Amino acid sequence: MGVLAGEVHNTAIVFLELGGIILGLGVLGALALRVGISAIPLYLIAGLAFGQGGILPLATSEEFIAIGAEIGVVLLLLTLGLEYNAGELVSSLRGNARAGLVDIVLNATPGAVAALLLGWGPVAAVAMAGVTYATSSGITAKVLSDLGWIGNRETPVVLSLLVFEDLAMAVYLPLLTAMLAGVSLVTGAISLSIALGTVTVVLVIALRFGRFIEAFVSSPNNEVLLLKVLGLALLVAGLAQELQVSAAVGAFLVGIALSGELAHEARALLMPLRDLFAAVFFVFFGLQTDPTKIPPVALLALLLAFVSIVTKLLTGAYAARRAGIAKAGRMRAGIALVPRGEFNIVIAGLAVAAGAHPDLGPLAATYVLILAAFGPLAAKLVEPLLTRPPASAP
Repeated sequence: MGVLAGEVHNTAIVFLELGGIILGLGVLGALALRVGISAIPLYLIAGLAFGQGGILPLATSEEFIAIGAEIGVVLLLLTLGLEYNAGELVSSLRGNARAGLVDIVLNATPGAVAALLLGWGPVAAVAMAGVTYATSSGITAKVLSDLGWIGNRETPVVLSLLVFEDLAMAVYLPLLTAMLAGVSLVTGAISLSIALGTVTVVLVIALRFGRFIEAFVSSPNNEVLLLKVLGLALLVAGLAQELQVSAAVGAFLVGIALSGELAHEARALLMPLRDLFAAVFFVFFGLQTDPTKIPPVALLALLLAFVSIVTKLLTGAYAARRAGIAKAGRMRAGIALVPRGEFNIVIAGLAVAAGAHPDLGPLAATYVLILAAFGPLAAKLVEPLLTRPPASAP
């Protein structure tokens, strides 16, 4: 009886914590709507309040929230993929490969240089290069949706850069893991080959056999359609993660494999789930940051964040200009690329767990928190200036 009573008590605590968090997110979302800003910064602050070192740390529900956060990233990228088809993706990737390389050079360099100047060594420099390079696909997807930028001309350019980055991560993460573990060149090459093979197979399936996937998931019943699409996305995401490829890449490719009316129906069904779990993702992101560790590295993180904002703006402007997009679209493309998030924290976590410099974790977390909050806020504030009609001549 004592064991049963303890389980009932734990379940009650989980419900109370989750209920309080979700209700609180609803209140914060309402406040953001009233003020006219993105809710993402408020969600991140809520995570700081409930995380380690916060005002009221969670007791039992953090593991559930961690799983919910992973589902949130999968749903964000799945619904984004549903907006486009495989042909558009391949065409966009081909047209923006040069911009993708510029993205790597401009945005990986600041992190690597910072680590070397601080004397952290070459392995930490490779880790910090990844921290400053990768845009948060999840946060950017949310910003594009919230601000109604999905249909803009520059959005395919932004998406192609995000996919390029995710595919680059498929190469980078196995290499970083091998460097951190000090494994042999052969073992590292095997891991890299598996990752590249997985991405290739999923891309080929999406391009060549998309119609068969559509036939499988199609259903006149909304419940069945929702279960099939969500189940397939989670399965592919899990397979991709197991084979050292981003789960986000897998979910995105499932989305582009579906097209036409089926994609529109699936997206409409998934939107409420996406919004719920996306909010959980942003809270979990805040939970991972100990507020007491922010002040010692705050100045360095701010400097690194400023440099990264400039380099991402340059990246977006370059890519959009090559696509023949006007100045306002170039600015929107750059701003959309500013947020950092899930990949960056994963990279820093791998480095810290492997014994990299102890300041790397707090610096990366503070840096990412700044850009995860600033990116959506800047996009919201700049949007009216970009869409304002030019003043008429006197």
